[in-house]
Amino acid sequence: MRPLTDTETQTLFTKLANYTGRSLNHLIADSTSDGTKKNDRYVFRVQKDRVYYVRESLANLATSVARDSLLSLGTCLGKFTKTGKFRLHITALDVIAPHARYKVWVKPNGEMPFLYGGHVVKAHVGRWSEDCPEHQGVVVLSMNDTPLGFGVTARSTAEARKLEPTGIVTFRQADVGEYLREEDTLFTT
Repeated sequence: MRPLTDTETQTLFTKLANYTGRSLNHLIADSTSDGTKKNDRYVFRVQKDRVYYVRESLANLATSVARDSLLSLGTCLGKFTKTGKFRLHITALDVIAPHARYKVWVKPNGEMPFLYGGHVVKAHVGRWSEDCPEHQGVVVLSMNDTPLGFGVTARSTAEARKLEPTGIVTFRQADVGEYLREEDTLFTT
């Protein structure tokens, strides 16, 4: 595992900031919510084009393992493509959901279509964050605040209110149904 280069760091933070906004600072901060110092901070590391979010003490211990033998460590956030872009994986949901700036809550009748890989339509939206712009990263939640996935808004909140019920509100990027649909290829190297 190695630290990210400057361009990789900028690409990663740009992608994460699309979903978290200013809360991105909480992912890399050295203090807990009550202001006390943490025992260990979290860092980002790259292993075979995949980016992992891991405690620094574990990342330091991983240096004693050969690169070919190390498959993964920590939480996989996504991977860098061959063109240098960063693609978030569904495994990043637990990291970005608590820090998400904009959220869309889906009614119970809209959960299964979303989990089967469909986009979120207006008829399935229970509520959404106010003043959300177009093409902004959002976390999709069930009505009882369980994270189901994430995506990108198709319209701003004001425009989405005027849509017909079958109009797409959020384009799906990833959902927890991928754990079953892509279980053979999700964690392969």
